Amino acid sequence: MDDLDRAICSAKGCQADAAWDLQWNNPKIHTPDRRKSWLACEEHRASLSDFLGARGFLRDVVPHEQG
Repeated sequence: MDDLDRAICSAKGCQADAAWDLQWNNPKIHTPDRRKSWLACEEHRASLSDFLGARGFLRDVVPHEQG
């Protein structure tokens, strides 16, 4: 897989491979069924989840499926 096809962590400056898909939405602007995604490596899963959770945006955390 070349670098353009790699799924990398959404944390600022991180270039690690994504292991988790943090599914979220902003209820003020998105319909309840809409899901956006941030990808996270093992190291940043908790901090990104905490960031989204503190704002009431986090809906689900699932393993990232490479595809």
